[in-house]
Amino acid sequence: MRKRKPAAQHNKPINKKRLSSISDDPFFQNSDSKRRNKFDDEDINSSDDEGEGFDSEGEKEVIAGEEDDEEEIIEETPAEKKKRLAEAFLDRMRAREKREEEEDEELEDEGARREREGERDSLIAKILQQEQLEESGRMRKAIASRVQKPETTEGFQFLIIHRQPVTAVALSEDDTRGFSASKDGTIVHWDVNSGKNEKYVWPSDIVLKSHGAKDPQGRANKHSKQVLALSVSSDGRYLASGGLDRHVHLWDIRTRQHIQAFPGHKGPVSCLTFRQGTSELFSGSFDRSVKIWNAEDRTYINTLFGHQSEVLTIDSLRKERVLTVGRDRTMHLWKVPEESQLVFRASASSLECCCFISNDEFLSGSDDGSIEHWNILRKKPVHIVRNAHASLSQIKFEQRHNGLSNGHIENDAQDSEKPYSTALSWVSSVAVCRSSDLAASGAGNGCIRLWTIESESKGIRPLFELPLVGFVNSLSFAKSGRFLIAGVGQEPRLGRWGRNPVAKNGVALHPLELS
Repeated sequence: MRKRKPAAQHNKPINKKRLSSISDDPFFQNSDSKRRNKFDDEDINSSDDEGEGFDSEGEKEVIAGEEDDEEEIIEETPAEKKKRLAEAFLDRMRAREKREEEEDEELEDEGARREREGERDSLIAKILQQEQLEESGRMRKAIASRVQKPETTEGFQFLIIHRQPVTAVALSEDDTRGFSASKDGTIVHWDVNSGKNEKYVWPSDIVLKSHGAKDPQGRANKHSKQVLALSVSSDGRYLASGGLDRHVHLWDIRTRQHIQAFPGHKGPVSCLTFRQGTSELFSGSFDRSVKIWNAEDRTYINTLFGHQSEVLTIDSLRKERVLTVGRDRTMHLWKVPEESQLVFRASASSLECCCFISNDEFLSGSDDGSIEHWNILRKKPVHIVRNAHASLSQIKFEQRHNGLSNGHIENDAQDSEKPYSTALSWVSSVAVCRSSDLAASGAGNGCIRLWTIESESKGIRPLFELPLVGFVNSLSFAKSGRFLIAGVGQEPRLGRWGRNPVAKNGVALHPLELS
């Protein structure tokens, strides 16, 4: 049996220094004071509740007011804003449908009224589903068959005149405002209906450096203002421009002020595009790379490599995919989330421009005057329209021999007196009306051609021609298909290997009548 030690042995000597340090610690002092204050407050509140209660109600009102102020300070999240806008949109659609059927509902009983409301909700759901399919590119609107051939000879009407060739045009999401840029560095913001315009003013070099611009590289001793590309964000807040100074410039559309300069490219910025519905910006350059930026956060995201020569044209839809064309005779489809790419190779010609038809179909133009229709499942074009834009000498040849401008005349038959006549047939721009079967192509041969994009077995069918003198360097359709915008110049967009002194440098608009 173990003996228990005396109690005196369990009692260790007390460390007075330790007790004093604990008592001096403000943490324990505050906790005691807080505990006392808590009990005191409870006593005061209980005494007030037993009395008239005037002070407690006043305190409740003050606290409620403070809570309201806190709620006002809290900002709305993007998800909440999206939900609020969607609910407002549904309410507007329901109200519109309700107004149209208001007279009939007065004569119906309760059961029929509920049935009608259910039908209205299903109709709204179908409309929303159709709009979502069209936005995503999975449904194609039949617009080309409704376009009426113009009977008058008025043709294009010039909205804006630039001093030098126009290199890029862009339209806002609502098709009410347009933007154009030229080789002299001028960026113009204009109204589609009235033609009223305002110029963007470039800031000084000091301001550009404060916005992120780097010193000029190479032989250049100052920043070149020559603009080669434009793009507008879907929300109408940002305008992006790029050119020979190797920077991507960001502008605030509301104030028309320069807000940011993105350095990073080692060559001229030749093409730009915003991903639909986002602030994600893609830029292509002569340095053979594609860079990704975020306009909202003013940040650089990533760089895509794959082209073996200069990147010429770029396009994107709502999906995280980018379509580019380079001088290496290839077209690349970049799958950004997967960090992969598909390469499509042209047979003999050099691709000059491209655009999306849908997420799985593309359109391109070549320097031999051909237009190609591509599918994501094939590495070669599914349909080619040979000699879609014949040069002036070819047109004369066709008139003498009753030829057709559908591929029978090859580009070898050129006018020897005009060495730059081959440049006239280069397809310098293509455009597709969003989520539709209507397309357009432009060159320097004096006309813009409209096309119907049919099924893969039928390919592309020509509609008619719209006469326009000059090099068509950029094209843009209105989302509704009601008009077509063209940026025209005396010279091509990326060089001076051809010149037409008769042409105008400006932005031309052609209305399209739909049946």
